[in-house]
Amino acid sequence: MLDLMFATIGYSGTSIALSAILMPLLLLFMVIVVPLWLILHYATRNSANRRISSKDEAMLEELNESARRMEDRIRSLERILDADTPEWRNRT
Repeated sequence: MLDLMFATIGYSGTSIALSAILMPLLLLFMVIVVPLWLILHYATRNSANRRISSKDEAMLEELNESARRMEDRIRSLERILDADTPEWRNRT
């Protein structure tokens, strides 16, 4: 009966056997391989993004040096203000 139904639609017995083999393989691929691939793909992608590039490292060094120089300037200005106007810190 089943062969008659598929024969009228245009399927042959070999295509039914082929689909009986391919469907479980496709199901296994989608259940096992695809999730693993996605997890591993994004895990390696995220770990690559966590590393700092040499360009970013150079920029951080430059910012650190600028902050250090600014801190030295502020200390110098505070010493000058302390010498000229000792009560400047108490003003609001």
